[in-house]
Amino acid sequence: MTRSTVRLAGSTLILSGALALSACGGGGGNNATAIAIAGTAAAPGRGTALTTTPERVVRLSADQFSALLEATSQGKTLKGVAGSPVCGVDVRYLQFQTVGGQGETTSSSGAIMLPAGTDPACNGPRPIVLYGHGTATEHNYNLANLTDTNQPAAAEAVVVAAMYAAQGYIVVAPNYAGYDKSTLAYHPFLNADQQGKEMVDALKAARSTLGALSAADSGALLVTGYSEGGYVALAAHREMQATGMTVTASAPMSAPSAISLLIDYSAQGLPELGSTVFFPFITTSWQKQFGNIYGTTSEIYEDKYATGIDTLLPSFSSSDELLSSGKLPRYAFFPANAKPGPRDASVAINYGPDNLVRQSYLTTWATDVAATPCAGNALPATTASLSTASPLDCKPGLGLRKAAVANDLRNWLPTRPVLMCGGAQDPTVNFASTLATAGYFRARGMPATSLSVVDLEASGTGDAYDAARAGFAQAKATERANTAGTEADKDQSVQFAYHGQLVPAYCMQSARTFFQGVLAAGS
Repeated sequence: MTRSTVRLAGSTLILSGALALSACGGGGGNNATAIAIAGTAAAPGRGTALTTTPERVVRLSADQFSALLEATSQGKTLKGVAGSPVCGVDVRYLQFQTVGGQGETTSSSGAIMLPAGTDPACNGPRPIVLYGHGTATEHNYNLANLTDTNQPAAAEAVVVAAMYAAQGYIVVAPNYAGYDKSTLAYHPFLNADQQGKEMVDALKAARSTLGALSAADSGALLVTGYSEGGYVALAAHREMQATGMTVTASAPMSAPSAISLLIDYSAQGLPELGSTVFFPFITTSWQKQFGNIYGTTSEIYEDKYATGIDTLLPSFSSSDELLSSGKLPRYAFFPANAKPGPRDASVAINYGPDNLVRQSYLTTWATDVAATPCAGNALPATTASLSTASPLDCKPGLGLRKAAVANDLRNWLPTRPVLMCGGAQDPTVNFASTLATAGYFRARGMPATSLSVVDLEASGTGDAYDAARAGFAQAKATERANTAGTEADKDQSVQFAYHGQLVPAYCMQSARTFFQGVLAAGS
């Protein structure tokens, strides 16, 4: 996230620079053998790849990919975090069948990133990393667009490729239903059931094409993602465990996994930076899922925004165009004089004129939180309350809160190792979500050896993640040093950059370290 745009969840390590690339297509017309869907024939089953040989978008040698990273200061920083590429990267465009938030048949798409080259680490059966991307406002978000820096997904795709594909992992990264060429007219945002199952569909479809791509799956499956993608990764782990699929480990990063906690916090004076974009995604998604979020959008949203807000996202406009055109306010989620108001100065930016959500709805929302509290969502958060409460043992009356409880991921217990990573000062996804989810798992008996929580703000831990913490601290210091103005200006610059720009690479570094340890232990 930057001061001028709401890049809410993906990394903003934008990499540019000219490089001669051997590109084919770009996620456009597919020259591979397609599975025909003609006349009134039934659509393929979910998890079916819609092309038997996914189209190549680009293939870079390790040297070419290294040169791409070296072309910018951001890329050099990423290379220092991820390590020099051991493998080249062969990017394929995947299209597959899935279902939407109402069970309707739809298509989706994504990227398969294959390690390439002669190094032994790039050949033979390789572990699969199933990756969920962060929140994107742009309808054309496509992680197969690795080298097209004019495309919104390029930055996140490069980070994922550097961390995993260039180090010998096969990456499967869906774009999600509602994006790119998906036929779904909305995105099932934070719909745990749909998103967990869509990840399974993407994996099944990708695996069915590996033989045609001369790639081999080692059987190790590592599930991860950032922000919304962290939520999706944990939902996918839950789905796979429930259906008996093999999961080696998962690493949800900066995940809103305790979504009912975050929803309750917002009504009590702790809305998240970026709520003016997150919330329309949520209300549309959950209205499709349950049908009880609103009768009309004007019940929730001010007249200036209500008409069309349920079809606004994902958008064919950029996030900055949405904000600068006034279709959404940049920061003002609640009114300037809202009751309840901001709980502390750090969230005051989310209150102001031309606000998105009506005071009348906030009153109803906050009243419902007070009347039917969820014990695990209490403020102020304490280690005891987050660890021992039964968080979903509550009966909200408000449709929004009912949906949040239904989509909260504190309702199962992983049997495979999990790492959760984030930063304690994150203004966009409150770190209390990570602590609450981990506390729930621990309270229900998850062994300490199977659950790791990495706070990038911690120091002196002496564990395997200290290098990531040191790099993160340096990145914050650099952001401050490069910002002119007062100390308050510098603080705000770090606040705006924190979730989308500073945290992602270092949580990915931590996740990869974790995965390497799990694979080495053979557990």
